[in-house]
Amino acid sequence: MNTAKKIIATELDYFETAFKKSVKSNIPLLDRIMQYIVRRKGKQLRPMFVLLSAKLAGEINESTYRAASLVELLHTASLVHDDVVDESYERRGFFSAYALWKSKVSVLVGDYLLSKGLLLSLNGGDYRILHILSDAVRKMSEGELLQIEKARGLNLDENIYFEIIQTKTASLLASACSAGAWSACQNDETAEKFRQFGEYTGIAFQIKDDLFDYGTDTVGKPTGNDIKEKKLTLPLIYTLNHIEGSKRRELIYILKNQNRIKAKVNYVIEQVRQSGGIEYGIKKMTEYRDKALALLHEFPPSDTRDALEELVNYTTDRKH
Repeated sequence: MNTAKKIIATELDYFETAFKKSVKSNIPLLDRIMQYIVRRKGKQLRPMFVLLSAKLAGEINESTYRAASLVELLHTASLVHDDVVDESYERRGFFSAYALWKSKVSVLVGDYLLSKGLLLSLNGGDYRILHILSDAVRKMSEGELLQIEKARGLNLDENIYFEIIQTKTASLLASACSAGAWSACQNDETAEKFRQFGEYTGIAFQIKDDLFDYGTDTVGKPTGNDIKEKKLTLPLIYTLNHIEGSKRRELIYILKNQNRIKAKVNYVIEQVRQSGGIEYGIKKMTEYRDKALALLHEFPPSDTRDALEELVNYTTDRKH
């Protein structure tokens, strides 16, 4: 991501200042929690996509910075709420807000972040951008609920899987790219092209996350976390749909009844590897990455396009 950070270094610094200001409150407890969360933010991939999309579509402006802040506020709110839903005590190697302040405070903090994002856009008159990103929030909620519903019956339909990750994961990145482009050009056709670009990239990003569950020579030992949570990822869906009947029934029994037993989880992982599930996941991930790059290459060559291409490749080449 060095090229991206170099090209928009000044803009990222400005965004950081604006984002920290956007989460300030008059409540000491809330400010402490916000400081804790902000210090542990991730790689800022989504704000970078917003800024670079705007730069490729036109020029970065104040509306772009508000869009980047809104994206980060929505993303942070979704993570805080996800930790409550998943009862997760860890986030990026640190205690989660849920672990430190429990459910009630975490839900309220997530709601606060959502409201700050709405007000930020409304006060700036960014109605189109607010519409773009509100649609992403709707899709994220629908995707999460669809995943919960299908997990109960161990969904084996690859089309349903792609519907889930398109809405739950890829929709926010798609909207981030679309909002960034719109802030710079106010052109629906261009914004839609960037939305599609972000969606393809987001799908590739999620498939890469799926593959981490099974481990590789470069990533390290498999985690099996998705199997423990009965989440049917693409490599596992492929395996269950391509192995013979008795083996399939055996794996489904393990997923339903023995998914917390380490040896059984490792057995499922080994079956996925032997069946070609990993290779299939890599193949589909590469297809979506290449679709994103094909859209990107419809724009003239530039340092900004190179930076976006680097970010797309990072989503599939990353080691964590």
